[in-house]
Amino acid sequence: MLTIFSGQEKTQCNGMSRRDFISAGSLALGSLSLPQLLSANQTGYMDRRYIRDRSVVLLYLSGGASQIETFDPKPNSRTGIGSVNGSHATRVAGIRLGGAFPGLAERFDQMAIIRSFHHAVGSHEQAHVHVLTGGTDPRGDQKNGYSMGSLVSRLRGASHLDSGMPTYSLLTEKEVDGQYRSELSRVRKGSHAGELGQHYAPFEPAAGGTALSNMTLSVPAERFGERRILLSMLDGCQKKMENLGPPPTNKFVDQAETLLSGGGRQALDLSSEDPRLIQQYDTSHIPIGFKKFRPSTLGKQMLMARRLCESGCGFVTVHSAGWDMHADSNNPGMQVGMDMLGRSLDKAVSAFLSDVKRRGLTEKILLVITGDFGRTPKLNDRGGRDHWARLCPLALAGGGVQGGQAIGQSTRDAGEPLSDPYTTGHLLATVMHSLFDMGELRLQTQFPRAILQMLEKKKPIPVF
Repeated sequence: MLTIFSGQEKTQCNGMSRRDFISAGSLALGSLSLPQLLSANQTGYMDRRYIRDRSVVLLYLSGGASQIETFDPKPNSRTGIGSVNGSHATRVAGIRLGGAFPGLAERFDQMAIIRSFHHAVGSHEQAHVHVLTGGTDPRGDQKNGYSMGSLVSRLRGASHLDSGMPTYSLLTEKEVDGQYRSELSRVRKGSHAGELGQHYAPFEPAAGGTALSNMTLSVPAERFGERRILLSMLDGCQKKMENLGPPPTNKFVDQAETLLSGGGRQALDLSSEDPRLIQQYDTSHIPIGFKKFRPSTLGKQMLMARRLCESGCGFVTVHSAGWDMHADSNNPGMQVGMDMLGRSLDKAVSAFLSDVKRRGLTEKILLVITGDFGRTPKLNDRGGRDHWARLCPLALAGGGVQGGQAIGQSTRDAGEPLSDPYTTGHLLATVMHSLFDMGELRLQTQFPRAILQMLEKKKPIPVF
């Protein structure tokens, strides 16, 4: 985890205040400084042949998106069970997506959908943790395991060697609807580092527009430059006194300077993007919520995720709340919910897939779309669907995945896997095989053997 603070007094959950980290923004010579944090994060990661030049964007649909209205619409079902908003044909014969996804249907050649993905945890609180930990927490009670992003951070290093950007980021939005706020707290809970330690917890750019201020120098640029020169001079004096010759370049100080002088800020600042591209991503015209509404920011989040990956992040979770479509006092039904969130997802992800393809990044970014669980095959009396973990939505794109395929089959009512089922453990293995050369990883000695043995036992979904 790497958090860069602005110098304002505000106590964090670990008991430290923003002022405790003022040294990071000043390149302090003593105490705990940003260069020391970056150096500590990279200790023992000299042999990096096992790391592929790839990143992951996990689009997490919290609340439990319906497998039927997303990737398994059952258009010809005679049981009366099928997508409430119809379906769209893809370019692959016989494969259709839910009616809210015309853009994704056109881009299905870049996607693989899994129609036999399931698990056994049917309550939100625990399912968030179970899925986000890739099954390393079997019950989702936070007594075991760690998030997939934290594991990637542990294996790759908590920050990028060149840019210093955090490996693991969580993109959220300030929520106004009560149900959405509940989902936000749950996704944070599931994103925990667990036994790996807080170094590997996610960096969460503050929601509500304060992210850029938190990535900004807390001292004037001129004064910052003077301190950088002073630090270099003092290092030189020390090396001469030790008869070691001229001081070598300190890459961790260079990383800190890059981050604090604009590198980190630039990754989060969308103003440099072509306005036409921003418009392609823009979902702000779609209001989302139930009791209280706000403009959808999913497009902005997906664009920011792409920028973070380009800047050195290795695992970015994008949180999309509101998929708990019971049609009750807190949630919409399927028709209204999919017209709202489904349209938002279709535009944001369609723009993302086209954007990364145009930039030559398809092989370098693995997109994963899933949520805490699926929904019941039958609509309830109010036009909603209830919790259902026996079959869950899952789609993958890029990162070495062969597009244009549907893997696995579900029963006629989209309620159970019909073919061999895939679990959260298979999802974890798929992510790890995309990001790492598993043969080389097995040879590494700096990691706990228990982690490597766990990864050796898990098999990826055959999407590559």
